[in-house]
Amino acid sequence: MINKMVFDIECIGVDWDSLDETSQHNLLRNCNGDTACEKEEKEKLALWPVTGEIVAIGMLNPDTQNAKVYFVGKEGDTEEYEKDGVAYKMGSEKDVLVWFFDDLKYFDQVITFNGRGFDAPYILFRAMVHGVTPTFDLMPNRYGDYRSGYNAHLDLADQLSYYGSTRKFSLHLLTRALGITSPKEDGVDGQAVPRLFADGEYKTIAEYCMRDVYATEKLWRKWQAIQVK
Repeated sequence: MINKMVFDIECIGVDWDSLDETSQHNLLRNCNGDTACEKEEKEKLALWPVTGEIVAIGMLNPDTQNAKVYFVGKEGDTEEYEKDGVAYKMGSEKDVLVWFFDDLKYFDQVITFNGRGFDAPYILFRAMVHGVTPTFDLMPNRYGDYRSGYNAHLDLADQLSYYGSTRKFSLHLLTRALGITSPKEDGVDGQAVPRLFADGEYKTIAEYCMRDVYATEKLWRKWQAIQVK
């Protein structure tokens, strides 16, 4: 049996004022002094691993339902707790990456939603920042091994757009269309994560991340059910 893991990440941007003048100029160079454009660019810092950092990684084994979230809190803080069958563990961003890759070495396949376009490159860059050595190739051949139907990184955004043959929809839209509870129905989404982190709502972020993971797992099951055996 292939050991599978579904995962998702949450990120925040660095403080704008922590960037040097050259970096700020580089990020705003296309705005040409447009205030609205500059505001938008500053709000996008979390989207890029060069100007952002990971604050949560949620993980789920869809076969055993073993679930955990590694998340970042206030510098120096550590905490572990369990809620609704999910184990939560707090540490630094480096800790989160080390724990994630330590778990991942026991798996054969990862399942994500847009993981090739966001989560995996983000994780790999942040691992490079902290000198963390990956234990799993998160960016293997995009199309997998057609002879066996196996794909080490099964990205549902790829699968459900048929590798760009049709439009790519958001996880929220797809879950709504398929009768799956959207992770955003509790009033939290990815755009709220930086504000929540600034307010010290670390557990709220971690628990939202896990809802994303569960939604991705349910989407995978819907996709899996229509595959020709």
